[in-house]
Amino acid sequence: MLLAAIKVVAQQHFVSPISRIDILFAGDLMQHESQLNAAKQNDGTYSYSPCYNHIREEVSMADIAIANLETTIGSTRYGGYPSFCAPDSFLYAAKGAGFDVLLFANNHCLDRGKRGAEHTLNMMDSLGIIHCGVYRDSIDRNRRYPLMLQKNGFRIALLNYTYGTNGIVSTPPMIVNYIDKDVMKKDIAKAKAMHPDAIIACMHWGEEYISLPPTHIKQLAQWLIDEGVDHVIGGHPHVLQPMLTQKNKEYPKQHAIVYSLGNLISGMYARGRDGGALAKLQLKKFCGITKLEKLQYTLTWVARPNRDNVENFIILPAATPPFLPNSGSRHKLDEFVTDSRMLFKKYNSDNIEEYYLNKR
Repeated sequence: MLLAAIKVVAQQHFVSPISRIDILFAGDLMQHESQLNAAKQNDGTYSYSPCYNHIREEVSMADIAIANLETTIGSTRYGGYPSFCAPDSFLYAAKGAGFDVLLFANNHCLDRGKRGAEHTLNMMDSLGIIHCGVYRDSIDRNRRYPLMLQKNGFRIALLNYTYGTNGIVSTPPMIVNYIDKDVMKKDIAKAKAMHPDAIIACMHWGEEYISLPPTHIKQLAQWLIDEGVDHVIGGHPHVLQPMLTQKNKEYPKQHAIVYSLGNLISGMYARGRDGGALAKLQLKKFCGITKLEKLQYTLTWVARPNRDNVENFIILPAATPPFLPNSGSRHKLDEFVTDSRMLFKKYNSDNIEEYYLNKR
């Protein structure tokens, strides 16, 4: 009887399928005044779709693609820094590029107050874009959060928090997810009770324009892991910061920590701020156990109008650009790639690899 039982268990394990899921994370989707001007058409409408032409296939191929929406969406009074507001077409373009989830807990989500945040939420809902981090009221948050994503037989619980909202206070009953350990501890417990295959925390944190995370950010990342989060993806500094994997102290699995993915699209042009990275998290599930199989990245860089012979801001695969900007801009692109690789070579975990798009 014991032998028969062993055979049954062995057969069950043998036929148990291996499932995989690729989750793609992008950095900040921003809209500065220069982007607004470039996107404006002769008929007064705005077009952002061309911005994603050279990464659209990669984003669309991901099982789940996630980015940080760092602007409000409005119907009038569009603008850039310091009070971001983009036309509805900015969202249409993000959806058309293949992004499935937009993170909204960031320091610019209240740039146009409660009304601006509500309009942004309404637009995302109307377009069928899943969003996370800002809620109309407690009922809305309880229903939607933690965000449970289901694909390829995986259940992924997504969390999203911001360090602040530039001093603008959220007007009740609206709720913005701020970084608060007491709140996050309860949210993580709720996520665990949903029996996900993985819990991923997307954090808007740190200090702008520095390439290494400060100690308190490293400590917060470790606190999240210790509390039960499986992987941590960060943003806000507008420059790239290191990626690493670390072994769990008790279980045979690894955690991914990405401190900052920089900017995916923005009007910033200073060194290090003119690009970012796409991070691809591949998870594997076998016999009900989910593990991190691979963490990869590909570099991106933004070509600009009136400089690179393009009509709009265009995201390029930085390591293998489909066209070459002028000599001055090519120097900037090469500088970004060299700086990024040096940073990652020095501080990334050894098992994290760069991959390439449109390789010639």
